[in-house]
Amino acid sequence: MPSRILGISAFYHDSAAALVIDGEIVAAAQEERFTRKKHDAAFPLHAVRYCLDEAGIAPEDVDHVVFYEKPFVKFERLLETYLAFAPQGYQSFRLAVPLWLKEKLFQKRLLRESLDKVDAGVNWEEKLLFTDHHQSHAASAFFASPFEEAAILTLDGVGEWTTTSYGVGRGNNLDILREIQFPHSIGLLYSAFTYYTGFKVNSGEYKVMGLAPYGEPKYAAEIFDHLVDLKDDGSYRLDLRYFNYCTGLTMTTERFHELFGGPPRKPDELLDQRHMDLAASIQKATEEIVLRLTRSVAKESGSQNLCLAGGVALNCVANGKILRDGKFRNIWIQPAAGDAGGAVGAALAAYHQFEGGQRRASGRADRMRGSYLGPSYTQADIERRLKDAGGRFAVVGDDELITRTVDALAGEKAVGWFQGRMEFGPRSLGARSILGDPRSATMQKSLNLRVKYRESFRPFAPAVLREDVADWFELDGDSPYMLLIADVIERRRRQMTAAEKLLFGIDKLNVPRSDIPAVTHIDYSARVQTVHRDTNPRFHELLTAFKHRTGCPVLVNTSFNVRGEPIVCTPEDAFRCFMGSEIEVLVVGNCILRKEDQDPSLKLDYKNAFALD
Repeated sequence: MPSRILGISAFYHDSAAALVIDGEIVAAAQEERFTRKKHDAAFPLHAVRYCLDEAGIAPEDVDHVVFYEKPFVKFERLLETYLAFAPQGYQSFRLAVPLWLKEKLFQKRLLRESLDKVDAGVNWEEKLLFTDHHQSHAASAFFASPFEEAAILTLDGVGEWTTTSYGVGRGNNLDILREIQFPHSIGLLYSAFTYYTGFKVNSGEYKVMGLAPYGEPKYAAEIFDHLVDLKDDGSYRLDLRYFNYCTGLTMTTERFHELFGGPPRKPDELLDQRHMDLAASIQKATEEIVLRLTRSVAKESGSQNLCLAGGVALNCVANGKILRDGKFRNIWIQPAAGDAGGAVGAALAAYHQFEGGQRRASGRADRMRGSYLGPSYTQADIERRLKDAGGRFAVVGDDELITRTVDALAGEKAVGWFQGRMEFGPRSLGARSILGDPRSATMQKSLNLRVKYRESFRPFAPAVLREDVADWFELDGDSPYMLLIADVIERRRRQMTAAEKLLFGIDKLNVPRSDIPAVTHIDYSARVQTVHRDTNPRFHELLTAFKHRTGCPVLVNTSFNVRGEPIVCTPEDAFRCFMGSEIEVLVVGNCILRKEDQDPSLKLDYKNAFALD
């Protein structure tokens, strides 16, 4: 009988479900894509149903349901933290206790009741297993990687107690060797600056990373002099007098505000150079901590391979620094590195470590299937759904589809691109993407303001044919999940004039800096996605055709959504986003829709439809 294991991440943020059959990841999806509520933390009922439907199995066929962390241990940490700091934080303690009792202390019962909504006739109690939070992260990194053996580093805010862990994986064995525990956390340190610069904790960290190149790391010394005691081996401790996350309802204290020159920025306040310098400073400090950790891990493990997971592993600037540091020959980062990926890790941990299932690593291809693990739709289903939504479309053959899409892109139109199985993780990778011409000097600003309705400083990523990546970027390797930063190569750059260099912050972004200005950040860096024929043949074909037409094997690739909206999941979601933004062309399966052909009464106002993310 095959082994069928359902992994679940829920009740904090980015709930998700994943199904592993005989060690193979068959399906995985985040709940937000179905409920249309960004970072949805609820039990992933829709995602669970999708995973079972995708595999064609009934709920009773599931052997184990594995939750990605141990709720009682987490409750213990919350309780001990408040006791350690008492009487400070009594008000937040009083408010939190009823929620804790429901969601932490009795989470097993909550899980069982939630699973009953999938099928009340199944005895879920006997199927339930629990993994440690960082064990889930580590398992998602190593067991899904292409490596037979590797060092493993997990970095996030906090699980039960652990915030940073180092381990080694060999075959189907995974051993965690060292940990740093709460309240000392690189993830929470970064989130403190996310909060302080006016962005949302647990979702705005990537904005801080994108803002960093506009500033100078003027406050890095203050961070290391006051906030972090960093050792040579990468271990660290935080001075908790500057932070309020242990017992308070905010991230930082007055002492923190005095050190950095004022109160936190309100979300609606304009960004100034100080905020940019703060972003640059915490980014530089994070890179230094991570590099000391990876150098120590390389020395201790002796491995040439490194696997990364946890929310901090989504910091692609730091990842690029690790790669260029050269202490590891090969680096593999879990594409769903945050808590959603814990569902995959929990299921893989149960298969390999609880059941003792054997693992066969190829040494080349990973087991994430390009991260295309979500729902797909047949052509007939797409046509029916679009027609019911009121869409007016043409159905064309494969060759014409590619030709007409290239025509639109070369004409500097924004194209909604909806093909095959939806991506798992926070990045659109050519299945649910908005595409544009990277050669356009106005595309970056246009997409941000007219299509994404978001801050104009936000950079876009290039999708590039794997075989051409080294001809455009300082990278000669795989980056299929858009998790590595590399600079545009020298001969593709345009040097800024002395006058242009004097421009303030964001004004610099409007100065073309390369042959592909729409995906070149102000420091000449880019968050590269390499596109591979074996995992996404249609997207590879589109890039190849665009290269034949223009000489450029690169496209702007950004997620198919507007600010605050989850990435689209269904053809209807895609049509609504198309009609609610200024995307000019929508390509869904073999259907092509032009904005000018649509019923104007179906136009939506997406600009203010979603809350700030």
